[in-house]
Amino acid sequence: MREVIFYLLIIGAGTGGELCISRAMKAVGEVKDFRPAALIGVFARALRVLWMWVGVTLMGTAFFALLAVLSMENVSLVVPVTALSYAGGALGGKFFLGERVTRRRWAGVLLVCVGVALVIMGRR
Repeated sequence: MREVIFYLLIIGAGTGGELCISRAMKAVGEVKDFRPAALIGVFARALRVLWMWVGVTLMGTAFFALLAVLSMENVSLVVPVTALSYAGGALGGKFFLGERVTRRRWAGVLLVCVGVALVIMGRR
């Protein structure tokens, strides 16, 4: 049961973190100038956006949950199960970020979910 909690943390917090950081970077704006001074400016602006801090916190949580579950399960199970974050990313992109997700992307997400189900069914 605790493994399931860690998987949910990895998938939920990791995907949530990526979505929050994406939202933060959309607020900061596109990076067009790659000179060091300009990159430092982008970095400084990003640090002033609350979504960036929420995202980093969530991703840190997901990282430590990943460490915990890797101490309990085989990597050959953990990595495929965490691929469910692709489904979370597509859902979050559509509903949290307002992105358009094509049918082809949904089909890819479905294939990933079927693959994860196969891995879990062949677990032991």
